[in-house]
Amino acid sequence: MLRRHAIGFRTLLMLADGVLAVLLLAVLSMARFGVEWVTHWGPVLAQPAAFAVAYAVVWIAVLWLHGMYRPRARWTVWSEGAAIGRAVVVMALITSSLLFALRLPDVSRSYLLLMFPAQWLTTIASRLLMRYVLERLRERGYNLRYVLVVGAGPRAQAFAAKLEGHRELGLRIRGFVDDHPYELPLKWRNLGKFEDIERILQDDVVDEVAICLPFSLWDRMNAVAHLAEAVGKIVRVPVDVLEGALSAGRVEELDGTPVYSLVTGPDRMAGLILKRTLDLVVSTVAVVGLSPVFLAIALWIRAREGSPILFRQVRVGLHGRQFQVLKFRTMEPNAEDRYHELVDQSDPRAFKLTNDPRITATGHFLRRTSLDELPQLWNVLRGEMSLVGPRPAPPREVLGYDLWHRRRLAMKPGITGLWQVSARRSDDFNDRAELDLSYIDRWSLWLDFKILARTVPAAFDGR
Repeated sequence: MLRRHAIGFRTLLMLADGVLAVLLLAVLSMARFGVEWVTHWGPVLAQPAAFAVAYAVVWIAVLWLHGMYRPRARWTVWSEGAAIGRAVVVMALITSSLLFALRLPDVSRSYLLLMFPAQWLTTIASRLLMRYVLERLRERGYNLRYVLVVGAGPRAQAFAAKLEGHRELGLRIRGFVDDHPYELPLKWRNLGKFEDIERILQDDVVDEVAICLPFSLWDRMNAVAHLAEAVGKIVRVPVDVLEGALSAGRVEELDGTPVYSLVTGPDRMAGLILKRTLDLVVSTVAVVGLSPVFLAIALWIRAREGSPILFRQVRVGLHGRQFQVLKFRTMEPNAEDRYHELVDQSDPRAFKLTNDPRITATGHFLRRTSLDELPQLWNVLRGEMSLVGPRPAPPREVLGYDLWHRRRLAMKPGITGLWQVSARRSDDFNDRAELDLSYIDRWSLWLDFKILARTVPAAFDGR
């Protein structure tokens, strides 16, 4: 299974199974022994809480051994229920053996008879609910990743069908490119020829590129792989035998098909899940804690500068996804209309003027203290941005990017980043881009913590 996507789904299942196992022990104990259920377990178990955690860990391990964390294309309720049933039987045997071996005081037989069927029921129900929620979210376009398939022959179509067959991976086919006019099913689109790939990668939202060409077109495969790698896309090459390496990569597997994966940028799914968790926790606390500051700034702008209070602008995010960034307004209301008067005074790929005549008196203070960026916490909560990452640029600036600049889009944009807190701050866009790419290549949670810690004093110092 494609490791990057399987780890996220597997982690979610494991967390759900572990939490539900602990909750189930508590709920059944309360139902069987009443509100004083904790005191009931005291004489039986020296550490009831430790036992509950140990039970959950063993339950996850048993499910793992029964293959319950391996995504499958041919998933059915009956096959899942049967496998969980076998795991429950094994768990019952383990629990009974431990109770006997440890010579614990008598444990209610009715409690045990109730616990294991309930364990089966809650596990299968939680998985059904989780799959239902994920499918509904993905039908609405949330948490999807789009794949461009290079090649449109039978082999390419078969691989695309396998990708979409694993619905839990959240992969959808953006379209196919091929010089040969192959007939495609109605659900898929032909986006053009090989010569159109660079344009498609620039204009469309594409997260991954699957190269499904015969080895007779090895030169074409190599060129496409390096092009996709240069702009920060994950490259998949389904192969039976790989005699040469495109770059540093690894061989994975999808339903028996070996897949050569060339990954650029952060690929530690568990770490990225923690990064998203950090974003949600910190931004939620910040929005609540800073709500008086939000209100004060909004009232001041309204009183001094008039409406609108917020500035909204389309920006380019992860792999070309566009969204509306939010900031407190720091410029005149007609600032966008005057852009063409000033564009020649700055690099159009990162437009910024030291003394921009459009900035208001209040705007100078908000920008110097970075308070104008606070509304972007809402973009973080929505999942369009992260706390740390490359700054998002308007589409007009992205259009001027060189090929290597586009790899900045390989990671979700951030409110702050390595360039903002670096001692090597430069007005040259290439220097900024190099720092952004350095952040992407070196990314870790620890690096995010360090950048966040350095952001606060930098903002107060007006840097």
